[in-house]
Amino acid sequence: MFEQLSDLVKKFGNDAVVNNAAVPNEHNDAVMDEAGTSILDGLKEMVANGNTADLAGLFQGNNAFDASNPVVQQLTEKLSGNLGEKFGLNSEDASGVAGSLIPKVLGSLVGKAKDPNDSSFQVSDIISAITGGDSEKGGGIMDAISKYGGQFGLDQDGDGQVGISDAVAAVSKKSGGLGGLLGKLFGK
Repeated sequence: MFEQLSDLVKKFGNDAVVNNAAVPNEHNDAVMDEAGTSILDGLKEMVANGNTADLAGLFQGNNAFDASNPVVQQLTEKLSGNLGEKFGLNSEDASGVAGSLIPKVLGSLVGKAKDPNDSSFQVSDIISAITGGDSEKGGGIMDAISKYGGQFGLDQDGDGQVGISDAVAAVSKKSGGLGGLLGKLFGK
């Protein structure tokens, strides 16, 4: 997943990093690498700290582009601090780079994960990458998604939980099947 994340950072890094006079040209690649690392490490830290509700919320709606989203804020602050510490950027310039880059990268990552026609990112792959394959932690994120999913009418069998039985029920219905269920869950 790091490679795909790095590709997204490079895609959006042109304006935020390469064409930014505050970032010396000799540091462009290293700053973009740091952005990818900061995003992945920041997401892992959130999982380790039990912040699954905010992570689950990131995958719902179109709030990954929103600078006021708690996940976006936390990752922006992390990258900003790292850029200042590792590359000597002043706080205003570091915040500008991070504030320009993080919402675009996260928005694209979430958009690709939610797009059934784009297989470059899968929600399960993202969860596995940020939990280190720990099924208990991954389950916690899925539990949070399930909790929020119930609020979006995804509880097909009315048992108060969104689980496998609901996925089976959704697949057997003619209202969009599993893709429809996932589309509802992820705001499509």
